[in-house]
Amino acid sequence: MSLTRRSTLAASLLALHPLSFAQSAWPRQAIRFVVPFAPGGTSEIVARTVANELTKQLGQTVFVDNKGGGAGIPAMTEVAKAAPDGHTLLMGTVGTHAINPSLYPKMPYDHVKDFVPVTLVAGVPNVLVMNPAKAEALGIQGVPDLIRVAKASPGKLNMASSGNGTSIHLAGELFKTMTGTFMVHIPYRGSGPALIDLMGGQMDLMFDNLPSSMPHIKSGKLKALAVTSAVRSAALPDLPTIEEAGGPALKGYEASSWFGLLAPAGTPMDIVNRVQAETARALATPAMKERLSAQGAIPSGNTSAEFAKLIDAETKKWAGVVKASGAKVD
Repeated sequence: MSLTRRSTLAASLLALHPLSFAQSAWPRQAIRFVVPFAPGGTSEIVARTVANELTKQLGQTVFVDNKGGGAGIPAMTEVAKAAPDGHTLLMGTVGTHAINPSLYPKMPYDHVKDFVPVTLVAGVPNVLVMNPAKAEALGIQGVPDLIRVAKASPGKLNMASSGNGTSIHLAGELFKTMTGTFMVHIPYRGSGPALIDLMGGQMDLMFDNLPSSMPHIKSGKLKALAVTSAVRSAALPDLPTIEEAGGPALKGYEASSWFGLLAPAGTPMDIVNRVQAETARALATPAMKERLSAQGAIPSGNTSAEFAKLIDAETKKWAGVVKASGAKVD
């Protein structure tokens, strides 16, 4: 074949399949991690930790863009409409991808069809925390005391959350259902703002993600009562689970959270696989493992297919919790 014919053939292939050639250059520009909550929460902590490591690996800036409010729906909508080129990714959560579909039957996107799962980044337990001064004034030292006070004075305690439909919200609703108590739910635009008011005394308690509460537990600004996972957290081994602390009424209680990367539908799978591989590589470094584990997070880095199966299973699980708890959007 002559040089001229080879050049013509190459040009024709490029015109027919422009993405197949462009993909090899990914990333061509800065990569945006959209976090669907206000600054200060676990989704941002996890996103920034991974973004910093990926920036080193990829030679392109990976930055976090907080888009709080609306139970993550505005941020999800924005990412669903973004160019499917691997430069805009969502740090999705159990709330945005497994709980919202049951609480919001009419969302402006399809949580399955409009996104491609990339990889589960980390799983974390939630932790039941209280304002220390409020706990002392009410004589609450543990979960049994909290149940006693809540039953004696329905509606006296308020319960902050990072927003309607989050795992933090549903962990509290599940607790209320199983114990037959009533506490007033106050949704915020993320864990950060909720924690500020909790430590400031405007809120009484919260079922927060462990990483965002951990530094405040260690400093004494928050009183931890129990973790919401099925087993104790290695980060706080002396802290009981809610099932352990609560007795028969809370047998089987479990409400953990997870955080993972998703891309807009239509993103080529070779880009999805590259993001997954780079993220898994970052999560496997000793420094990252130590950093996340110290915060109570369990790093993952699984495949796109494995993450998709998790989302499907979690959507079914939380649909049952929403129905059983009668949780409503406030």
